[in-house]
Amino acid sequence: MNYRTMLAGHTPAILCLSALLFSTPIPARADNKANMDAPSANVVETVCGERIADPYRPLENLKDPKVAAWYRRESDHARQVLDAIPGRNELIEKMKEFDQRRKEKVFDLSITDNDHYFYLKQTPVDETGKLYTRKGYKGQERLLFDPTTYKDGSGSTFVISEVAPNIDASKVIVTVSPNGSENSVMLIIDVRDGHIWPERIDRCWFASPSWLPDGKSFFYNRMNTADLHDKARELDSKVLLHVVGTDPSTDREIFSRTHNPALPIKPEDIPSVIYDRKSEKIFAFVGSVDPRVTAWYAPARFWNEKTIPWKTLFRPEDDVYDFAATKHNLYVFTPKNAPRFKVLKTSLDHPDLATAETVIPEPAEGTLTALALTNEGLFYTISTNGVREELYHLNYGSTKPEKIETPFEAGTMSIGSKGFDRPELWTVIGGWNHDYRRYRYDAKHNRFIDETLSSKASYPEYDNLEVKEVMATSYDGVKVPLSLIYNRGIRMDGKNPVLIYGYGAYGNSMTPFFNPSFLLWTYKGGILAVAHVRGGGELGDAWHKAGMKSTKPNTWKDLIACAEYLIHEGYTSPEHIAINSASAGGILIGRAITERPDLFAAAMPQVGVLNAVRGEFSPNGPVNVPEFGTVKNPEECKALLEMDAYLHIRDGVKYPAVLITAGMNDPRVPAWQPAKFAARLQEATTSGKPVLFFTDYKAGHGIGDTKTKQFESLADMLSFGLWQTGGAAQ
Repeated sequence: MNYRTMLAGHTPAILCLSALLFSTPIPARADNKANMDAPSANVVETVCGERIADPYRPLENLKDPKVAAWYRRESDHARQVLDAIPGRNELIEKMKEFDQRRKEKVFDLSITDNDHYFYLKQTPVDETGKLYTRKGYKGQERLLFDPTTYKDGSGSTFVISEVAPNIDASKVIVTVSPNGSENSVMLIIDVRDGHIWPERIDRCWFASPSWLPDGKSFFYNRMNTADLHDKARELDSKVLLHVVGTDPSTDREIFSRTHNPALPIKPEDIPSVIYDRKSEKIFAFVGSVDPRVTAWYAPARFWNEKTIPWKTLFRPEDDVYDFAATKHNLYVFTPKNAPRFKVLKTSLDHPDLATAETVIPEPAEGTLTALALTNEGLFYTISTNGVREELYHLNYGSTKPEKIETPFEAGTMSIGSKGFDRPELWTVIGGWNHDYRRYRYDAKHNRFIDETLSSKASYPEYDNLEVKEVMATSYDGVKVPLSLIYNRGIRMDGKNPVLIYGYGAYGNSMTPFFNPSFLLWTYKGGILAVAHVRGGGELGDAWHKAGMKSTKPNTWKDLIACAEYLIHEGYTSPEHIAINSASAGGILIGRAITERPDLFAAAMPQVGVLNAVRGEFSPNGPVNVPEFGTVKNPEECKALLEMDAYLHIRDGVKYPAVLITAGMNDPRVPAWQPAKFAARLQEATTSGKPVLFFTDYKAGHGIGDTKTKQFESLADMLSFGLWQTGGAAQ
């Protein structure tokens, strides 16, 4: 909706495989112990009252030359194996062919009230998006900034990570990040002539810039250091006020724990301040991965004061997950006594949630997922199991919503507007087998007008896809939604290669998406299965809470149940199942194979959380405590031990083939988390199957990769999984 910012969570990276069968020999070690020279030590410590061995603790010291040399050797070996897998280059060529079919791909769109469009556009010859602008949907576009022209002397490749135009569209903030690090530098560009102001503001991860009414000043957040491995990097970051054309070293502190000691701000909280000219308020937030909003507000006239008279708006115990403001009212999105969410209305000047009016009640079926305000009323979406969304309209003051028929059945839908005083409403609709389309909804004539900015493309390879939504019964009797995508007429002989993808964290839903490269798995005859495990948000807030901290085991047990369902129903068998996820999904994959190594042929945890007990001691760890827990709390500490895949590896077990990846520039999950898991797994497994560990030294968390790097990473995942799930061809 209008104000929530994704501050520190892990973004699920989607990887894919195809179903080609490979039989050519692959160069590999005779076994995983042949080159087992990972630096280790006899580290034993007491955690939650238990004596815990951590033999690969030395791998956390990335500055140790012996450690650095091991990372390089492992990466070189993994690269040799992956590059030699037959079909890998063929997959890259197919991805390039898909890319050539779309003349232009447009993303990260911002539209100002005066109808200036700012967006990133990528053509087949572009490695990353360039910033363009135009006046109105049909206006003549103009290139405003090309990130390939930005140089800092380091030889890095830069991508645009954030775009924020000011109110009248005369200036725009652009942040650029090198080598997938998300370690952004902020630039200010004059829209009229493309002039770039001389100041460069670094350390701008989660800067959340907010322009002010004078058109030349803005609030932004700044980290303490640009060192991604500095444990104090995110602690006590500050919101500053910058005036265009001035030296950033003179920027004035506006909001932080140190500047506002009377407010309950923790060192790990990431603060932000937003100016909203329509409600004539400024809002201050502190954020973590906790979805509950903590916020204060003040009249907008105080924006330039040294001391802003903040008043409490929402506390965590209010259970507000998002809100939208009008001139006099607040519309509050909450799961309080409504796990599938509801919307309340209260006064903006004198908010009182205890007496707030319920304007959109909790749905009897499905989950309330989004809200947008226009001058025509409230628009909102309701999702069923995270895989089918419907759009509704409610006039202000009415209690009778109207369902709006969309141009096609939406698997996923996002909605947006210019605010409560404007008529525009846009929807972006897509599905497992339907490319995304962007529409403007004309409420007066009840019609959708196609305003898709990306070029259309045809993918006849996927004309024969069938989508089946089923429910798998988990270990405790809970029904878990499972999406199956495959070609019509596929033989259910128990031998189909299956890729199971899941995530299960932060309340993020795995809603249907259209990705031609991902769908290569189905194009070659395999079955794609998306497991909507607990920890996600597919079935509301309760579904999320049923897969976090002490309930986290439900996440990987749900994935195991989905695999067992596919075997029982004759879709596949264990020797044909590959599982994949990324980031926080590393817990899902790591614990699935350590609990049921017999159930999977291959696993691909990517930049994954695989040593959860130690996560809190990394720079991005404290901000993630609300989701996973802290070792300082006995109950949460035991939960962290239970979800720690590294600590659950046992000697003498036949583990599946595993490809483990890391990004040396990753600000979210440090490279040592997957590294320790890889070293321990190589030591313990007796299956004879490969355990590869690849560190990308020019990438981070997968966010901000160039197009070529995206293709190469996908091809690695595809070919490794196919190598291990090829059935008789092996």
